[in-house]
Parts: sequence; structure tokens; C-alpha cells
Amino acid sequence: MGPDERHARHERRYQELVDELRGEFPRLRIVNKATSRLHRAIHHGLRVLTLGGMTAYLDGYQTTIGRTIYVTADWDDRDPRERYCTLRHEAVHLRQFRRFTLPGMAFLYLFLPLPLGVAYFRARFEMAAYEESIRAAAAVYGPEHPRRAGYRAHVLRQFTGPSYGWMWPFRGALERWYDGVLARLPPAAPAAGPGPGPTEGR
Repeated sequence: MGPDERHARHERRYQELVDELRGEFPRLRIVNKATSRLHRAIHHGLRVLTLGGMTAYLDGYQTTIGRTIYVTADWDDRDPRERYCTLRHEAVHLRQFRRFTLPGMAFLYLFLPLPLGVAYFRARFEMAAYEESIRAAAAVYGPEHPRRAGYRAHVLRQFTGPSYGWMWPFRGALERWYDGVLARLPPAAPAAGPGPGPTEGR
């Protein structure tokens, strides 16, 4: 199979996932984040709150609010494998919003127990979503991929660093969580080809 055929196959898998999610969430929207005044405001607010630690909100992270997935301006140009993995992550958030409602998710995600430093509910929501990212990466790139040190470090940094407001700075607990996710994956095997690090989702 040539590179064009492989790309077409990956694109079909991504589009099939979009179709599945539209069936599950008929009011689903995928919107360019840069066109949203709200997200431009969030971007600037995060830069201030994290003392300059989070500067990639608009162009590096995809964000789900309610039934809308806000994506970076380069979304359609990204590798369809990356878009597929990211969409599986965001699908977890769609289901969380359905379960807890928009006001409930906003309150739990942003404020309990603290908005920065120890954000238990934010960490729990993101653990569920990043677990799906890890499973998707294993399915797309091979089960060895999420076992790579660089991939693992990147995921854990989302919890301990400024991107999510240092939401769960307990490295030992995170290492055990990640090991538990890996234990539920198929055994490691050589990946089909090099894959990128995890794309960012919120």
C-alpha cells in the first residue's frame, strides 16, 4: 500500500469516527477555536493565571465545551491519525458533559477543590480522557508507542505542569495510574511506524 492509500485509509477512519459521534451527539459542532472570542479570552486569561506557563491554548490544544469541540486553526491539515486519536479523547469529554451537564462540568472542572494546584475533578476527568488517548495511540501506532518514555513524560506533564494549572502534582500517583493503563493494553510489539506525541486535548 502506497503512502496516498495509507493516508486515505487513515482519513476514512477519522471521518467514520466523526460520523459515529454525530450519530451519538446530533448537535455536535467542530469549530475553529481562533474564531471564538471566548477562547481568545481564555487564552489570555490562562497566560496570566499560569504566569506565562500556558501559552499554547489557542494553537496547541483542542477543547470541548458542551457539545462543541473547538479545534486549532491547523486541524484539517493535521495527520488524520492524530485527529482520530484526539477525537477519541474529546469524545470522553462530550460524554462527561452529557452526564454532568454544562454547569456541573464547569463547576467541578474549574473550581473543586481548587482552581489551581490540586484540582481533583479536573484531574479525574482528564485521566479518563488521556486513558482513551493512550488506547487510541496504541491502536493507531502500535502498543509500543504509548510505552515510549517521551510519550509517557508528555502525558504526565499535562497533570503536573502549567497547561492544566498543575492539576495533580503527585508524580507517584500518576506513575501508578499510567502503569495501570498500560497493563490493560495489548502486549508491546514493534509499532507500524513512528507516531507523534499525544496531541493536546482539554
